[in-house]
Amino acid sequence: MYFGGKEMRKALAILCAAVLLLSLMGCPGQGKTKDAAGVAGLAALQARVDAGEYPANGGPAFAGPFNGELIVWSFTDELDNLVNNYYARAFPGVNINYSMTPTEQFPSRLDPVLASGQGAPDLFALESAFVRKYVESGHLLDITDVYLRNKDRLLAYPVEVGIDNGRVYGMSWQACPGAMFYRRSLARQYLGTDDPRQVQAYFTDLDKFLDTARTLKQKSNGKCVVVSSLGDLQFPFYSARQNPWVVRNRLVVDPVLNQYFTISKTLHDEQLEGRVGQWSEGWFAGMKGELRDESGSALEVFSYFLPTWGLHYVLKPNTPATSGDWAMIPGPVPYRWGGTWIGAWKGTKSPELAKHLIEWITTNDAFLETYALASGDMVSNLAVVNKIKDTFSEPFLGGQNHYAEFAEMAKGVNGKLTQSYDDVIQALFSEAVTAFVNGEKTQAQALAEFREQVKSQVGIQ
Repeated sequence: MYFGGKEMRKALAILCAAVLLLSLMGCPGQGKTKDAAGVAGLAALQARVDAGEYPANGGPAFAGPFNGELIVWSFTDELDNLVNNYYARAFPGVNINYSMTPTEQFPSRLDPVLASGQGAPDLFALESAFVRKYVESGHLLDITDVYLRNKDRLLAYPVEVGIDNGRVYGMSWQACPGAMFYRRSLARQYLGTDDPRQVQAYFTDLDKFLDTARTLKQKSNGKCVVVSSLGDLQFPFYSARQNPWVVRNRLVVDPVLNQYFTISKTLHDEQLEGRVGQWSEGWFAGMKGELRDESGSALEVFSYFLPTWGLHYVLKPNTPATSGDWAMIPGPVPYRWGGTWIGAWKGTKSPELAKHLIEWITTNDAFLETYALASGDMVSNLAVVNKIKDTFSEPFLGGQNHYAEFAEMAKGVNGKLTQSYDDVIQALFSEAVTAFVNGEKTQAQALAEFREQVKSQVGIQ
């Protein structure tokens, strides 16, 4: 899945190596399911398979038998876990030939074989950063029938990301909504409460977010900043748009992005943020209460914007001493960050078997319930989410039920905003905001240069 660019991956490799080597870079699973719960779950799954309980959810069973070979390519062992530790063990007649390639090299490996039709895999993982490239490519198998059999049980946004011209080409088993994680002790000290419902009232929209940032500074005598880095705001702002970047082949700068400029500039100029880079050493220091400003004075960081995997792979491993002093709220806007999809090559010799694997790992109630409970991953099957969401309690969040909170947040995410251009255009826009914040350009100049760069690099104006 996509975690947010090369700089972030490098930072995590340095600062969280031990944790990430154990993780799957998933969203937010806990690694390959080889624990007791996973083993017991697999036995239960096999019993259900033997009992014939695995037709397609909400539709007729595949004709079967489930025999054959499927070649699967990925950039993460997250999918390896699903297809080999679950699917292949539930359907032992299917031989999975699994191959993994580093994320940065994956598209360059996949593109030529899809274009030529020679040596292409039957199925492949699709990262958030490039899922739309392939959904829009014309190389993927149409899996609309899989979606239609299961549409009433699925979260909307992961499917929306996989749709092109009304047809479905990619689906996901997971969801990665984002939250605003805050320090309970700071909320009690400066807002008078640490109750998530009451704290959310201070951050219901972007204007209140700015107002509360000023309140935190004023009540702390300048010590408390609302975020350590302006980088935390990028995904919330991009998700707050009403329009995607490109409409009828024309570049659209959504009006809310004017607030991205002005709010970022205000936070910086009024010293309401910590002035460190996202994924930098200072950014991590702020989680532990160890951030200092340019003069060496201690700063308190009120909150971090992170998705599902951010709780398990960023906050918890880097701030164990603060366990119990965190809570989560939706914050000013619903947003998402990351995720992994799966698609099939339209030229596969086993289209029905490929569809069966996709349908099973992205929709099947029994499998996804077992997987979610064993891994902690936020799944995209609403029937499963609604069944298990009230069973969670996270000690790191003072006992708050993170799963139920994320389930509600995911409903507000708009997957229709996602396009193949996003990664390039958003990187350019973030550079424009940074230039304005640092006083290098006026907003008009930064926007004009952004438009020229998009025209040059993407061919859209």
